[in-house]
Amino acid sequence: MKNESAINASRHSLFGTDGIRGRANEFPITPEAALLVGKAIALLCGASGPGSRKAIIGKDTRLSGYMLETALTSGLVSMGMDVLLVGPMPTPAVAHLTRSMAADVGIMLTASHNPFDDNGIKIFGSDGFKISDEMEATISAHVQTGDLSSAHIRSDQIGKVYRLDDAPGRYIEHVKSSVDSCRFHGLTLALDCANGAAYAIAPLIFRELGARVIRASSEPDGYNINNNCGALHPQAVAALVRRHGADVGVALDGDADRIVFCDAEGRTVDGDRIIAMCALDLHSRGRLARKTCVVTTMSNLGLHQALQQAGITVETTDVGDRLVIERLRAIGGNLGGEKSGHVIFLDYATTGDGILTALQVLRLMKEQGATLAELAQCLREYPQRLVNVPAPRRIPLEQMPHLQAALGECHAILGTSGRTVIRYSGTENMLRILVEARDEAAVQEWSEKLAEAARNDLSP
Repeated sequence: MKNESAINASRHSLFGTDGIRGRANEFPITPEAALLVGKAIALLCGASGPGSRKAIIGKDTRLSGYMLETALTSGLVSMGMDVLLVGPMPTPAVAHLTRSMAADVGIMLTASHNPFDDNGIKIFGSDGFKISDEMEATISAHVQTGDLSSAHIRSDQIGKVYRLDDAPGRYIEHVKSSVDSCRFHGLTLALDCANGAAYAIAPLIFRELGARVIRASSEPDGYNINNNCGALHPQAVAALVRRHGADVGVALDGDADRIVFCDAEGRTVDGDRIIAMCALDLHSRGRLARKTCVVTTMSNLGLHQALQQAGITVETTDVGDRLVIERLRAIGGNLGGEKSGHVIFLDYATTGDGILTALQVLRLMKEQGATLAELAQCLREYPQRLVNVPAPRRIPLEQMPHLQAALGECHAILGTSGRTVIRYSGTENMLRILVEARDEAAVQEWSEKLAEAARNDLSP
């Protein structure tokens, strides 16, 4: 048996905060590694031949998805596991199908909001939730050592591969049921699909419910996913809204597990405001479990104040939708999310779901007879700025003298009227610096000073 330090080391080398991720054709996003990941998953699931265990594999629209899908499938079937392929499909759809079809594991090939030349592997357990740290560590250890022979699987025990042609319809009916198939007749929706996983399915869902859909970035070519479009570039959908006089704009990211809105004037409405309006609505109807909402350290203090004034408890986790979900499950909550646009409705989904979130917001607009701009007035935000500093190396924050000196000065001046959150990204080589304060000039000043201090410490 491998010792604990070896397992922890292998986990660190393979899994990040949101699965396995990296540059395509560089370890661990290589066909060789994907083959071993498939073998390791089948071994953990106890596969022993056709019909014994099954995996669902979905992907976004990156060119490298073909490579990874084929290699991963080969690893799974070589160990006696059946595979159901669903093709391009949102991450939350794969999670839902895994649970609803009683599959043993669900696998999504995506790098979410990253550029096309990255890719990744997200793994869900049979319950539709991301697998545990322990399972990630075991997979990492197997891949690192390569001790995954399939010689014990006879030729008649090799798994089978099927194409799940009705996967889109299954997911469509699932998300529509979350709003009781509420009708959106009279609403015009500008929809930016990021040239990603939801490029085909998202327009269908909104049209089926009666909305007029003006779609953009829905012609993927393997290279253009997230390219100046989608949730990371809401200015694109904002321009579309203004051009066509739409009622609301919706921008998904590459795997459609997060979302950013804009109102009829093209103003961005981020995750904090969406969480606030949905929490207040659920609370007013007595459906906010535990009267509690879970957010991360990146959420604005204005969100905390708006919910607390309504009698809602706000719990905070570190950054990551996985941590939000873990806390919701631990306390029996049903709503939480991140400012970045991951919103979790645990009554309906086991992960963030951009399409489901959009349906919930459109339902609110119809039921309350309100515009998105009116609903978004539910909180008053503190001025806030996030700066990303390239981090070619990850020096512990406490070992960065320029940054620590600047932080000390910043905290002394801002006192209780502001705060900072500084952390390394779990998906990119970036140091993220967030400054929030009552005074916007102070936010601009200190975000620049802290970023410059960090650059000095991180420079070669």
